[in-house]
Amino acid sequence: MESSAPASANWRVHKFGGTSLADPARIRHVADLLGARTPPVAVVVSAMSGVTDRLLALAEKAHTDADGLADRLQSLRDDQRAVVTDLLDGDAAASVLRTLDQDLDDLADVLRATRLMGTAPDTTRDLVAGYGELWSARVLGGVLRDRGLSAAVCDAREVLVVTHEEMGPVVDWDATQERFADWRAAHDAPDTIVATGFIATTPDGVPTTLGRNGSDHSAALFAALLEAEALTIWTDTDGVMSADPQYVPDARRLDGLSYEEAMEMAYFGAGVIHPRTLSPAVEHEIPITIRNTFAPDRPGTRIHLNDDGASVVKGFSTIDDVALLNLEGSGMIGVPGIARRLFDALEDEGVSVILISQGSSEHSICFAVPQAQAEVAREAAEHAFYAELDRGQLRTVELVPNCSILAVVGDQMAGTPGVAATFFGALGEASVNVRAVAQGSSERNISAVVDRDDARRALRAAHAGFYLSKRTLSIGVIGAGNVGAALLDQIRTEAGRLRDQQDIDLRVRGIAASSRMLRAEQRLDLETWRADLSAGEATDLDAFVDHVQTDYHPHTVIVDCTASAPIARRYGDWLERGIHVVTPNKKANTDTWETYQALQTASQGPGPQYLYETTVGAGLPILQTLNSLTETGDQVHRVEGILSGTLSYLFNAFDGDRPFSAILRQAKDEGFTEPDPRDDLSGMDVARKVVILAREMGVPLELEEVSVDGLVPGPLRDGSVEAFLDRLPEHDADMTKLLRDAQAENKVLRFVGGVTRDGDASVRLRRYPADHAFARINHTDNIVRFQTDRYDETPLIVQGPGAGPQVTAAGVFADLLRLMS
Repeated sequence: MESSAPASANWRVHKFGGTSLADPARIRHVADLLGARTPPVAVVVSAMSGVTDRLLALAEKAHTDADGLADRLQSLRDDQRAVVTDLLDGDAAASVLRTLDQDLDDLADVLRATRLMGTAPDTTRDLVAGYGELWSARVLGGVLRDRGLSAAVCDAREVLVVTHEEMGPVVDWDATQERFADWRAAHDAPDTIVATGFIATTPDGVPTTLGRNGSDHSAALFAALLEAEALTIWTDTDGVMSADPQYVPDARRLDGLSYEEAMEMAYFGAGVIHPRTLSPAVEHEIPITIRNTFAPDRPGTRIHLNDDGASVVKGFSTIDDVALLNLEGSGMIGVPGIARRLFDALEDEGVSVILISQGSSEHSICFAVPQAQAEVAREAAEHAFYAELDRGQLRTVELVPNCSILAVVGDQMAGTPGVAATFFGALGEASVNVRAVAQGSSERNISAVVDRDDARRALRAAHAGFYLSKRTLSIGVIGAGNVGAALLDQIRTEAGRLRDQQDIDLRVRGIAASSRMLRAEQRLDLETWRADLSAGEATDLDAFVDHVQTDYHPHTVIVDCTASAPIARRYGDWLERGIHVVTPNKKANTDTWETYQALQTASQGPGPQYLYETTVGAGLPILQTLNSLTETGDQVHRVEGILSGTLSYLFNAFDGDRPFSAILRQAKDEGFTEPDPRDDLSGMDVARKVVILAREMGVPLELEEVSVDGLVPGPLRDGSVEAFLDRLPEHDADMTKLLRDAQAENKVLRFVGGVTRDGDASVRLRRYPADHAFARINHTDNIVRFQTDRYDETPLIVQGPGAGPQVTAAGVFADLLRLMS
């Protein structure tokens, strides 16, 4: 198109929608944005939010609700006058108000005529609907003039000439260019043009509209008329998103799109753009930017000729309410004209075909249509092939209702191997059945038909397959006590580094304590989780786990930082659902041998993993070492060690200078013991660790088979913790005697658990010479001694800190990272 009207090379066009102009405050904001732009600027405006709907309602009800018509008109008049008087004053306000009143008087006349006719024809509806844009343009023009700009208001009905055809409105460019040239000549070269969107006129001078996304289309048309440098469409979103953020929480703003990518995405429902909007800009190679009116500092999405962004796939969209029809039969093979007959029949009935798929065998043609036209399409196909169906050459036309079409779009998909594999692999992992597939030779779009009920899951899964790291982990932490809190703090500290350096994306999406829980769609704020949890919702573990496991995260893990047996009993169900389990909780692995075996079986292979290194030795690699020995063929004969950091601390500190009861009370105060120290002194914690070691060796040991000599005096086994601590000094003499007897032999006391390959397992206080490895430990050290075929005369030793929440949490964290590898 060659413009006959004088045009400046530096015109920029801006379009503002109804939400951007919803009230006086927002109109002022738009004026601020425009005032910061260097002229010349053209602005295309929609009606204020809700005004077009109110106008159309007036037209619809004019002949059915005459009594209420005057009230609704007056309400509309009052609202519009309030906007004008809020934004303008003096002569400027008076001028706009006079025009507004004249418009509303004319509107009242039109509605009276409509009432008399008993119907509202399309021409009347178009005339009535267009007033909202006029009112927005006049008010904004007045505000800009008040700010010193030479702003002229352009009624697009004076410029844009369109005819309505089957494919939509078609612009009469010759007439439009001529009218625009005349309009510009009559307005003394303003530096700002405020034009109405949505409305136009027919060649006969009848007011009309541009239909869906009409204001965007108007903006593109004015940009073409002005040979503008750029078109900016201001909306209430940050730009074009990689998917609908209502359905895909991880949807991202796209920096750029090519025209072709934008058209593909728009066809499949991306709401901020429409192919008709783009066509004038594409023809004139005008870049389009989608930006957020309410966050103007954000860059938005730029649409132009090409975009060489890093993403092979740009976006995902769906078309819902689709039906799939299949015409199938041996009579189609090698017969020319089958497709023509089918689609001619559909065209005759006005059926829009959205997707077509045909196998090379020519045995079937599969096509998708809007759900509302499904029965019409089937009847048309059956009528067109009545003879073939009657002779059995074709089968009955199969109709599959309630489908959706999922499309993956990207210019760089062309020639890139593996895109389809990633797409369909993601759908397969999400258990989404694909009913039909279509791909054009441009390779810019792959479309799949899925059941409507699977559409959201399919969209999320496909988006995750391309946009999320393969090492993205949805994490739910159960237990926010010492270990759980330390773990969350460690994740907070390291998550950024892991994401940037190792492509490991740890997303804590849920935290559950005994009474309260927190959930987040993307990730919780680990800076404020303590305060947030105290105000969280009531804990519901089923709802918690359902939330953490999504169909759009590659992996889900539940981290159980409790010592709860009921929670441990849920591990099997979680593993069966495909959820990884990481835990320092010993209760599951020390339940029955059958339970232990079931968990091992459930976590074998490439599926969900069950990691529990911290159940023995906190952060020490004790189970890893044992498994490495057995997996490499070494025969393990005996494993024994100091397996309680608490008891290690107690007997390191117990040298006779202070009573044992005083050392225990100090250890409890410093957090080295369980809330009830009897849980440590009983030896049952060590016994559980011995059972786990035995089972990892392949010995089917049960907890009751471990011989345990605990340290809790019989009379103190019951009662409160404080009563126990108060009465424990009564038994200090017995503990001191044990110590003195050991010292007399130049030995030390150590609380040790062990198991042999034959299943002989015990937990008790033992004496060791000063040069024994178990005697040379520090503070809360754990130490484990492996006696094997390879390590016989000199057993293998693993030693290090074995108590404290930080150490245990670090071990759990290590299991999480091991899971990601």
